[in-house]
Amino acid sequence: MAYLAQSVHRQFAGLVLGFVGWIMTASVSGVNDWRIWYVDNQTVITGGLAWVGVWRVCFNSHVLDSAEICKSISLTDSFTPPEIAAAQVLCMVAVGMGVIANLVAGHAVRNAIFGVDSGHVRLTFVMAGSLYWLTAVCSLVPVFWNMNSVLANLTIDFPPDFYLPSAPVKQEVGPGIGIGIGSACMLIVSGLLLLFNNKVHHSMKDFEGSKHNFLKYLTV
Repeated sequence: MAYLAQSVHRQFAGLVLGFVGWIMTASVSGVNDWRIWYVDNQTVITGGLAWVGVWRVCFNSHVLDSAEICKSISLTDSFTPPEIAAAQVLCMVAVGMGVIANLVAGHAVRNAIFGVDSGHVRLTFVMAGSLYWLTAVCSLVPVFWNMNSVLANLTIDFPPDFYLPSAPVKQEVGPGIGIGIGSACMLIVSGLLLLFNNKVHHSMKDFEGSKHNFLKYLTV
């Protein structure tokens, strides 16, 4: 049993890496600075700098009621661009899929340690790795779509109460996109560790063979 437990250390590392990647995936949708906008209007917007996220737009102001002003972006708003609408949906799908992937991977590691049927464990690891990859895809699609919109300097027709023009002077890729890429890479590596490491399967066969021989010896 001790040898079998030691043989799943890579799968356990994949589980830990996948869990951390899922935490980052869950947090990235709440980050405000996916896109950094530079605007001419510095009367209301201090420094002419605004941050565009998936769910809201924020900027600092010294003339309005609060030092930091944030305006919500809804999926149903007419001005919401398709890349942000897709990000709102896919980020939530990624979070839910990541929860399932963590549960399946944890179940697979537990079964591998305790010597459950190797065929069942193999299938469970494949399911967990595939779910981590699907989670990464759901995260990467909106991340790269928004990054492309930044690089193409695409516009957003904000309503007047946002105090933002439809087109910035320039815009840059924000830290939120970098976090999204990093979390997806962790999920991909996690899936690789779970899908393409056969050591645990051979170890489980050895363990089952040893157990069978031991039981046969006892009956002699």
